[in-house]
Amino acid sequence: MSEALVSFLVEQLGSIIFQQMEQNVRLVVNVKKEVVNLTLNLEAIQPVLAEAERKQVKEANVRRWLNNLKEVSYEIDDVVDEWSTEILKKQIEKQGENAVVPKKKVCFSIPFHCLCNGQVQVTQIIFRRDIAVRIKELNEKLALIHEQRKFYKFLENEIEFEQHERLKSFSIVDESEIFGRDYERNKLVSQLVSENSEERKKPLVISIVGMGGIGKTTLAQLAYNDVKVKNCFHTRIWVCVSDPFVQIVVAKAILESLKVTVPNSNELETFVQLIYDSIKGKKFLLVLDDVWDSNHRKWEPFLTTLRCGGLGSRILVTTRIAQVANTMGTTSDHTIHLKELGEETCRSLFYHIAFFDGERNESKKFEDIGNEIVKRCKGLPLAAKTLGSLMRYKHTVQQWVDVLNSVIWKFEEVEDQVFQMLLLSYHDLEPQSKRCLLYCATFPKDHKIVKDELIELWMSQDYLKVKGGNKEDKIVGQRCFENLVLRSFFQDIEEDYEGNIESCKMHDVVHDFVQYLTKDECFSMVVKGANERMELPGDEVRHLSLMFAPEGPFPVSSLNCKRLRTLTAFESKLTSIGVELISQSKSLRTLNLSENSILEVPKEIGGLIHLRYLDLSQNDELKELPDSLCDLYNLQTLRLVGCSQLVKFPDEEAMRKLTKLKHLYVEGSPRLKSKGIGRLSGLQKLDVFHLNGYRGEDKEGTLKLQDLKNLNQLEGRLWITHLESVEDASEGVKACLSEKHLLHHLHLDFLCLPCNKWGREEGTGQNDREILNGLQPHGDLESLSIGNCQLATSPCPDWILSLHNLTSLKFWSFSNCELLSGPFGRLPSLESLGFWEMKKVKKVGVEFLGIEERELQSSSSSSSSLILFPKLKTLQFGWMKEWEEWEGVGGDFQNNITIMPSLSRLDFHWCSKLGTLPDFLRKTQVRSVTVFGCPILEDRVRDKTSEEWAKISHVPDIQF
Repeated sequence: MSEALVSFLVEQLGSIIFQQMEQNVRLVVNVKKEVVNLTLNLEAIQPVLAEAERKQVKEANVRRWLNNLKEVSYEIDDVVDEWSTEILKKQIEKQGENAVVPKKKVCFSIPFHCLCNGQVQVTQIIFRRDIAVRIKELNEKLALIHEQRKFYKFLENEIEFEQHERLKSFSIVDESEIFGRDYERNKLVSQLVSENSEERKKPLVISIVGMGGIGKTTLAQLAYNDVKVKNCFHTRIWVCVSDPFVQIVVAKAILESLKVTVPNSNELETFVQLIYDSIKGKKFLLVLDDVWDSNHRKWEPFLTTLRCGGLGSRILVTTRIAQVANTMGTTSDHTIHLKELGEETCRSLFYHIAFFDGERNESKKFEDIGNEIVKRCKGLPLAAKTLGSLMRYKHTVQQWVDVLNSVIWKFEEVEDQVFQMLLLSYHDLEPQSKRCLLYCATFPKDHKIVKDELIELWMSQDYLKVKGGNKEDKIVGQRCFENLVLRSFFQDIEEDYEGNIESCKMHDVVHDFVQYLTKDECFSMVVKGANERMELPGDEVRHLSLMFAPEGPFPVSSLNCKRLRTLTAFESKLTSIGVELISQSKSLRTLNLSENSILEVPKEIGGLIHLRYLDLSQNDELKELPDSLCDLYNLQTLRLVGCSQLVKFPDEEAMRKLTKLKHLYVEGSPRLKSKGIGRLSGLQKLDVFHLNGYRGEDKEGTLKLQDLKNLNQLEGRLWITHLESVEDASEGVKACLSEKHLLHHLHLDFLCLPCNKWGREEGTGQNDREILNGLQPHGDLESLSIGNCQLATSPCPDWILSLHNLTSLKFWSFSNCELLSGPFGRLPSLESLGFWEMKKVKKVGVEFLGIEERELQSSSSSSSSLILFPKLKTLQFGWMKEWEEWEGVGGDFQNNITIMPSLSRLDFHWCSKLGTLPDFLRKTQVRSVTVFGCPILEDRVRDKTSEEWAKISHVPDIQF
């Protein structure tokens, strides 16, 4: 963690000097020399940090040295951040002066900015002197730490680092000690001995992927020693690869397993030639256990040489890193992602070891406690074995209770066995990824971690800065997150319909591990009473999580919060943010008080100048935000989701100061008078753009479409709601959506659902088409959905065909629409199309395909074929209660027309009157049809003699 922090500070110190020179702002004089010395000391310490990080796990004196370094580094970070903030503040003030007409008042000409008040000048002088003094003091502290590093004799060359001792695996296994894994074993053995791939030109590679201690090697051993496997292969080879991966070492191990004399040579060519000669034409099984290195160039000599084996040869790889499986050429069908054991299996394994599988009666009195201990293992076999071994020597119920109520990592057995395995994965991470992983200790166990929120939290702590600063933080964060997923630090992955990861969880044992590594910096505190005085375990705590705080003000605190960088309240009901807390917590970067009962945000909040992340979501009684919120010059993320009573947003003019605000979330806060959002030209994420405020309330200060004009940095997904409230139909053009080239997904909703209005009034909607036509996005939009519109004919806006990259198109709640007409079939990239609640549609005909009668006539006489819906894969209809008939293309016209050649899924939900399907479905490749809540169609399809059955009888999966 220190490694990444120091690297970041070196960058920041160089940047601050550059900012002074570039902006010609001399906020601090005569400190350039001190900054240079700070940088030199940090750079001198950098080379030893990787080894110091490894040693501090076991060596307390090294841990203390690192803690001292981190403390000084954090102080340096604060000073540099204050310095940068002051520069930014002066820039914004200068821009504000240039943007407004000067008022009549006397100003003296002072270089770089106009100070109209003597007190301001004095304040600036004091600030400069304070910065200079603090940097000098920090330099003295850092120089001492730099000198002390010599006492520990750290190695500076990473290659010379002492590797953690890694136990070598072997192929022999005692099956009586194995519990569970029957399904995985049978699947693996089947893939090893299967003859489906006998004609392959290279060995089939099968990979077992999973977190440390999950049982990958055990499963490989079971398969390796299976009778079917033994009889299937001429030669079996077991090699423990481990890390670091040295090609010649692995080559020697393969030859030794083949019982070939190993030559005394340092040339890889010599070894691979011997391997080639030894296995040529032979059907072999090679197990490569515990592979870490995913460098394809290093594995290529082996993979190429092994192609000489006999047909049906196999390579079995075990790894913690999914990328390794890809590098080795494993397909998804031949990758076994090993999951946790079931609770009953885990319990059997635990008791088997705890009681030597001896007298079960002896275990009865410990059963209730033992079952709770097993739950803490969360299906991890290594944890069950380790705790089982620990309990062998606990002979009283009280001893078992003590273990149950203790912090798991305080037991030496857990630290030496379970955590040692996880340390291997941890030390294999880059310094940046280590910091990101350890920050997850701030979450409670079993917490659902939303990916985008996590990345924004990392950003708030400045974990995602890279050398040179060429990559955007969110791109770096995405890479870090994916890296941690690939290395099995996260589990229970949830994806959206496009396969993008939305959220995950952390295994309880992994959570214990990161808490173990951050026990000095991260602390979780259960608040038992509103008046309880909180005490932190030490001054090193930087990240504090409060749990179960009862309803009432922030707990009275006697602790010193000045070092806190994160404060989060989980499962709490706090009603206020104490002024005392704000005055003490000046270093806060992250403040998360979501899902509390906050009634008011004090104006003192503006004093948290380092704050980058503020979450006040789901505070139902919060009604206003102070203008001082805009004094948070470094604020990057503001979350106000589900604040249903929130009305007052900071002053529109003051909003211009939030130049660093990139992410704003206001879904479920329709009363918010947020006119100032239009000032946030640097905004990148805005979940909902809610027009004209709450239905029936004063519209002053609410958003108009023209307020979108300058938000051209918006990216990803945007909802525009309450379009029915637009009075001037031409206003849509003023939103300038065509200039927002980073937006990929657009949702247009004419209703305000949070206003408790579930339908539009009859006779409204005369301007809907003109409004839609004015909201034309750029041509590279990927998905579009339109809802609660009153169009009677085509639901499509006039510009629909300009969206040449559109892959998803959805329409819902078109209460007046009678025809599904539009150029749907002409959209070249469309993959998913859906219609819901098209209440007046009775018949779907040729107009749905996007062709007219004259085109049908010409196509019948043309030699060329017309392809409609060329890439459509999914088509869905739902809640169309008047729909009776779906007509296709009749007669000879369909001979030269190809319709939906890529269709794989067709769904009908609650179309109660639908009875007919189009003939062209006979020629599609559809794989799945779902008919639900459509009684007429269901009866006809179930009748194997009916025409409707004949149209989809070729579909392999039909569900009712």
